[in-house]
Amino acid sequence: MNLQVKDGWIEVIAGSMYAGKTEELLRRVRRIQFAKKKVLIFKPKIDNRYSSNEVVSHDNGRIESIDIETTEEIYTHCAPELPYAIAIDEVQFLGPEVIDVCENLADKGVRVIVAGLDKNFRGEPFGIMPELLARAEFVTKLDAICQVCGAPATRTQRLINGEPAHYNDPIIKVGAKEQYEARCRHCHVVLEKPNGKK
Repeated sequence: MNLQVKDGWIEVIAGSMYAGKTEELLRRVRRIQFAKKKVLIFKPKIDNRYSSNEVVSHDNGRIESIDIETTEEIYTHCAPELPYAIAIDEVQFLGPEVIDVCENLADKGVRVIVAGLDKNFRGEPFGIMPELLARAEFVTKLDAICQVCGAPATRTQRLINGEPAHYNDPIIKVGAKEQYEARCRHCHVVLEKPNGKK
């Protein structure tokens, strides 16, 4: 029997803020580069916290990237010759179209690596992430350290003027340490949902 391993799959790196998602994405990208294989790195333009043309981890690890406004731009950069791999940081900020892009490229033999928040500040599944997690061949879920009690942190605490955010605040609000903390289940606080629902 002649078995041949085929390239092309989806890897998802998920977790809260400060869990090391971008560091892990950069580690995988550098290994691909070390093997002298072509990899393209993308990030949504909305994520301009540290750089407009680099993926940057919280510990200042950096790698050149392509900023995109729409997922269709990924196809443009993958032509005329498909790369061995693509990587997308902060994938939760992209629309549902990115799911089809990931699937199509994986079907064509591209290794697709994405990293993003699995939960929003409310502690609920973040946008497209549940779908990507379900479709991925490989999932790495990372946790941080709770900044209140030191337990494993799986949630992202949004703070506004030092106070927990309200449930009905906007889901997407790009920020860094002054607005977000890693928290465990027990230390994570979201002020009441509208209409007093818990």
